[in-house]
Amino acid sequence: MIKVGIVGGTGYTGVELLRLLANHPNVEVAVITSRSEEGIAVADMYPNLRGHHDLCFTFPDVDQLAECAVVFFATPHGVAMKMAPDLVKRGVRVIDLGADFRIKDLDLWSRWYGMEHTEPEMAELAVYGLPEVNRDAIRSAELIACPGCYPTATQLAYIPLLEQGLVDHRRLIADCKSGVSGAGRGAKVGSLLCEASESLSAYGASGHRHLPEIKQGLTEAAGRPVGLTFVPHLTPMIRGIHATCYSVLKDPIDQGLQQLFERRYADEPFVDVMPMGSHPQTRSVKGANMCRISLHQPQGEDVVVVLSVIDNLVKGAAGQAVQNMNIMLGLEETAGLNLVGLMP
Repeated sequence: MIKVGIVGGTGYTGVELLRLLANHPNVEVAVITSRSEEGIAVADMYPNLRGHHDLCFTFPDVDQLAECAVVFFATPHGVAMKMAPDLVKRGVRVIDLGADFRIKDLDLWSRWYGMEHTEPEMAELAVYGLPEVNRDAIRSAELIACPGCYPTATQLAYIPLLEQGLVDHRRLIADCKSGVSGAGRGAKVGSLLCEASESLSAYGASGHRHLPEIKQGLTEAAGRPVGLTFVPHLTPMIRGIHATCYSVLKDPIDQGLQQLFERRYADEPFVDVMPMGSHPQTRSVKGANMCRISLHQPQGEDVVVVLSVIDNLVKGAAGQAVQNMNIMLGLEETAGLNLVGLMP
């Protein structure tokens, strides 16, 4: 069995990694760390893992983590960049679920994340872990920057259109909704039941830290800088991302959009292109490493609407991280991830 470690195992993405890896046929979780919960049994904090993991949380120790083949970081921004260099030097392959290495322009990163980036060499080394775009680079990567949840859903919606130059790259609009778990497990007033329930609200409308990450990926797909308006919303559900992505066709005459998306994602195990005019639901991907996409061309005019749904904790975080690990290690890409969404 391949030994892996998880740094920061008490948050939602950390426990989701534990859930997915519990049934992975090739992997054993050997180390899980938490500074605040050192010595506490994983199963005592997360009873759903009783009988699956008998580990206790330990204080992060580089020497202990270096005995693993792969180490996941499910930590706040700024943590991975402090520990990843030592692990990479020791031959450990690192997958960061945070944002430390997602954005190549480090001045831009610092402006959005409010801290200095101290590891430019690591940022240059990192491969952006969107398998549907960078699978070949992921295979040989030493360090993976796992995409954020909003960026995953939004990029998968736009990439086929931008790669083929079918839409006006200057006029993209992404109207996105997220469940409350996207805010993390930490206590925040806005995440309280009485604050978030029975309410829908936009936030970060004038600028959100996922915007530069999304624009970076879409610029690469388009081959030129894109113009993107990105507005996230908080919805009263636990899990899920729903991205409604608008763009203007250069030629409104039938471009075979449905066939384009079906061809682009035909060999992708975790992208499901639904029939034209479908309305994918977040609950259809709850707990699964799947992105479901559908297309609309309202009234046959020049606007194309792409609907994209994922589970923010799975395809938007831990599941995509496991998918990257499978590719890196030469395992079956779907190993541990053949999960059916939970309904109702």
